[in-house]
Amino acid sequence: MTNRLNSFFQHDAALAWEPTEPGVKRKIMAYGPDLMVVRVAFDAGAVGKAHSHPHRQASYVESGVFDVTIDGRTERLIAGDTFFVPADLVHGVVAVEAGQLVDSFTPMREEFL
Repeated sequence: MTNRLNSFFQHDAALAWEPTEPGVKRKIMAYGPDLMVVRVAFDAGAVGKAHSHPHRQASYVESGVFDVTIDGRTERLIAGDTFFVPADLVHGVVAVEAGQLVDSFTPMREEFL
């Protein structure tokens, strides 16, 4: 991926999708050292497996229906809903219906680059 740390504007059509897990792909929308925004698309039934990381994460359900589990608690979220994951908590999602999440991370996820 091209280093975009010095670019202010990103155009969705110019950004490539990257497969991550079966039925899941992501597109890095914008980033800097302290913040990263990533769009993640899920096919119906796709799973974002349970994991943890030291980054804080705020996510917006752009479309679809998701069962989101954070620290053992699961809730069903629909378009327009949000969730927040503190650092190091185990979390994951299941796409009940196909949809997209817009994830924000602080600091940025260097391993995504």
